[in-house]
Amino acid sequence: MTQKTLTYDDLLITPADIYEQMGYHGAQPDADTQRETMVVIDEVRQWLRPKFCFFVVRELPDFDMGKIILRQLRGSEAYAFFICTSGVEFEASQQRLHQQGDMVRVFIADALGSIIAEHCADRMEECLQESIDKLGWHHTNRFSPGYCGWHVSQQQLLFPLFQGQTCGVQLTDSSLMLPIKSVSGIIGLGKEVRKLDYTCGLCDFKQCYKRKKKSV
Repeated sequence: MTQKTLTYDDLLITPADIYEQMGYHGAQPDADTQRETMVVIDEVRQWLRPKFCFFVVRELPDFDMGKIILRQLRGSEAYAFFICTSGVEFEASQQRLHQQGDMVRVFIADALGSIIAEHCADRMEECLQESIDKLGWHHTNRFSPGYCGWHVSQQQLLFPLFQGQTCGVQLTDSSLMLPIKSVSGIIGLGKEVRKLDYTCGLCDFKQCYKRKKKSV
């Protein structure tokens, strides 16, 4: 098991990343929104401690991932399972903003939390690649329960594989991760696999964040 705690600056987030998540799609928000965004960033930067963990297995466990993901994993010689999270500190900060009723900052923080989780997963991928470079291996895209035909309920099979080492992320009976701004899933590894553009044309999940990015 590989585990790592990051800082905000490790994530390499830009204001443009946050504005994109907020729905501005390349445009600049108004000056007040930009100012409020920087206030939220400056606050979060002081204490944010996102985390990731992953482990590698040679055999694919008995998941019902669906044909789209299985096709993308074809040729893998091993598989990495991962969890990445914005952390309990960020979850607590969101709750405080809700209690204060500052809906502008609630909106900004929600967008920021999604970006934190995704950038944490990006750093995880880099760490994973470093660990397999010596084997001459590459890795596929990352795939998560809830996307591309892999039902979210399969989180109940995924989480026990971590044997309690889940970076503090808990799973509810309805398969919701807490903290909410967390991602989990699988990545294929091997000499013959590659990371490709997400094949949105093969997937009918309309709310996928990857589809939103490609539709701009």
